[in-house]
Amino acid sequence: MPFAQGAFGKLYKGTYNEEDVTIKLLEKPENDPERAQLMEQQFVQEVMMLEAPKYFLDEEARQNRSVPLRLAVRQALDVARGMSYVHRLGFIHRDLKSDNLLIFTDKSIKIADFGVARIEVKTEGMTPETGMYRWMAPEMIQHRPYDHKVDVYSFGIVLWELITGMLPFHNMTAVQAAFAVVNKGVRPVVPHDCLPALGAIMTRCWDANPDVRPSFTEVVEMLEVVETEIVSTVRKARFRCCTSEPMTMD
Repeated sequence: MPFAQGAFGKLYKGTYNEEDVTIKLLEKPENDPERAQLMEQQFVQEVMMLEAPKYFLDEEARQNRSVPLRLAVRQALDVARGMSYVHRLGFIHRDLKSDNLLIFTDKSIKIADFGVARIEVKTEGMTPETGMYRWMAPEMIQHRPYDHKVDVYSFGIVLWELITGMLPFHNMTAVQAAFAVVNKGVRPVVPHDCLPALGAIMTRCWDANPDVRPSFTEVVEMLEVVETEIVSTVRKARFRCCTSEPMTMD
């Protein structure tokens, strides 16, 4: 018997190599055999590639505060690329948050917990409330129709977490945060020393108007530019450091 059930499948308890594990059985889209087959093939490939995750992103953030900027951007790209793929398949995660991001030993990130994911319906929005208030888009909090842009909003909050290493709205309860987001337009404070380009990505992602929020394809492109700038800055700094020392013939 399953011990939990979500919109995307059922969870069972099991044992693997003498360790307790959770087994998720995904439910195929009934009316789209091609998409169901594609999902099955993709998940099989992912399971074959997976190694045991080290911890969740929220654990990393609480233990070590903010990570080095270059790593934070690289991890943000992992999430954005993963979500871009999810959206291309026509799915909405609806619960994107640090608790659902797994960090592996090489510091890469994979997106987890698609238990409340849904196939996006083009003709009408979806209204059930899911997710956690600290990461939830205003339209979801207000039970208004929404689309895939709710994931982009959540990503903006996750990006802020990666940069700061802090819990969003840490000085509020989750309900207080939801009220502030909807009624006062409150968002996490972008650090004064944050790269302007990263601050701009955050603020676009968590804009109250879903139409203003970029697609994940755009987010990936913007983050790649930031990553290139960071690498270039580091190389220039190293070059200056090297040339500041007297040159010898050795």
